[in-house]
Amino acid sequence: MHIKTILITVAVVLASLISLRAQRVMVINIDEEIDATAWRHMRGALHEAENATPRYDMLVVRLNTYGGAVDMADSMRTALMRCSMPTVAFIDHNAASAGALIVLACDSAYMAPGSSIGAATVVNGQGEPMPPKYQSYWSSVMRSTAAAHGKYMAEGDSVERWRRDPDLAAEMVNPEKAISFTTEEAVANGLVDGSATSVHGVLGQLGMEDASVTEYTPTFTDRMMGFFASAGVRAILIMLILGGLYMEMHSPGLGFAAAVSVVATALYFLPMIVTGTLAPWVVILFLIGIVALALEIFVIPGFGIAGVIGIVAIVGSLLGAMVHTDSLTGIDFSSVWRALWTLCAGSALAIGAVLWLTSRHGPKRFQKAAALTTEISVKKGFVGVDMAPSALVGKTGTSLTPLRPSGKVEIDGTAYDATSTGEFIGRHRHVKVVRYEAAQVYVTEEKQQ
Repeated sequence: MHIKTILITVAVVLASLISLRAQRVMVINIDEEIDATAWRHMRGALHEAENATPRYDMLVVRLNTYGGAVDMADSMRTALMRCSMPTVAFIDHNAASAGALIVLACDSAYMAPGSSIGAATVVNGQGEPMPPKYQSYWSSVMRSTAAAHGKYMAEGDSVERWRRDPDLAAEMVNPEKAISFTTEEAVANGLVDGSATSVHGVLGQLGMEDASVTEYTPTFTDRMMGFFASAGVRAILIMLILGGLYMEMHSPGLGFAAAVSVVATALYFLPMIVTGTLAPWVVILFLIGIVALALEIFVIPGFGIAGVIGIVAIVGSLLGAMVHTDSLTGIDFSSVWRALWTLCAGSALAIGAVLWLTSRHGPKRFQKAAALTTEISVKKGFVGVDMAPSALVGKTGTSLTPLRPSGKVEIDGTAYDATSTGEFIGRHRHVKVVRYEAAQVYVTEEKQQ
């Protein structure tokens, strides 16, 4: 009995300690466009919160976004709805378009005063509404997400009410209305549960004011992927890719330029490979370009069709890798313009870098690689044209043989091969040298007075 009593006491104490453990809350901030990077961060935060020891008790998603890619938002929605812990959205100013879907996916939602939610119409890169079939599909996604939270019956009420009204959620997509809600309107219509000025204010309303709050910090890999995916870094990588290829084409065997181009290419495509957004056709087009350039450099002399195809294919692949293709709306034309500007900036940097490297102000290594330094000498078998006979022009002599039209002439006591510029010239005739061209003396017959 004594041992049993001790075990029971220990169990009670442990249970008490567990119950007294401070609750833990993970906060993830979404302050920019909803894209593959935002989805990667969301996935990382969910994984860390669910697998921590002790695990977190709640995930708070703080949003200030105008939306973004609907396919990435849909992936985030699915992950939030499958999350094993309670999820709370806090709209800290804006939750437009795809951001509204993320709010609807959370178990609870709060808005800061002066914020807005809505305007979830599906648009293309120019901000124009997509055809009705796209609106209908996205409307059904918004509706089903809101309906997934079910209904409730308020105290003293005999009618069940939706926790999130599916009809209002669907109306946000309507191109003719594009409904948005202020904080007060969203609370009044049941789209959000209340108003708060901060994440701590939200936790206070949920009875978790004493909870330990941790903001999700992207991993080193996440930060590196975001760094290499930025427009400025992409422009620099394009400069290194194109500049390296140019230097290698004009100085085959240089090695260093090719290595720089290869490393820059790997870093350029790395973020898209990691996030799974690199389209297969982009890789195929890039490989076609490399093969065509290799043929131009090592197989086909000169600069012809293979070189043009190679450059066009590589530039097209670099451009295509930056263009976002949405599973719902197709090509995002706003990303096309961003990609074009980035490509132009990178190309301009490449041209400037090549001009500097090959100029007299650039490194000597590149000047030597770009300049023609091969010495052509007689010892190596090269024979030049003797220009000494050019001094004979204007002099007179005698034909040693008939010139029909070629033969030999004697000038100043020396015999030369010569060619008549007119009629055939007989032997022992007076001739005059009129020109020296292509290592050949040309003469005409000089009539005697």
